[in-house]
Amino acid sequence: MNDNAALLAQRLIRNIEEVEKNHDRRPPLYDSIGARLGTGTAANKLGASIDVVAPGMRSCPYHFHYAQEEMFIVLEGSGTLRVAGEQLPIKSGDVIFIPPGPEYPHQIINTSALPLKYLSVSTREQPELVEYPDSGKFQAIARRDNGQPVHYLQRPSASLDYWEGEP
Repeated sequence: MNDNAALLAQRLIRNIEEVEKNHDRRPPLYDSIGARLGTGTAANKLGASIDVVAPGMRSCPYHFHYAQEEMFIVLEGSGTLRVAGEQLPIKSGDVIFIPPGPEYPHQIINTSALPLKYLSVSTREQPELVEYPDSGKFQAIARRDNGQPVHYLQRPSASLDYWEGEP
């Protein structure tokens, strides 16, 4: 492979079996191995992740996005999609579409005895606001002009008056 082809492959291709993965564990409910696939690629508006959730566990808290749309493709295993107060069974081959907004808080739970593997695809809308109904917190996400991420995670009770600290 010549240098140009190698650079293109590095910017455009990720192999879900070969990418370096992180193990996120927070007992007693959260245990998953995964990787953000779009990071470091040429993609600006599209994100992707691979997750493998341990039996009886979840990968992230129940939440919803105000801006970002998500799609989940179940590659292996089965489990439950907790969405809008309901519990829906999911299995290998299912494609799940989650639009933004408070009507669709969601969470994938591995309710089986085997690992649950899925691909997440999302828009990278920013700025973004994410709410977590179970814990009553929210996260604001944006990027500065230099590309540095900005994340603020708090509860509405920590909100200040608009004029607080202003001269």
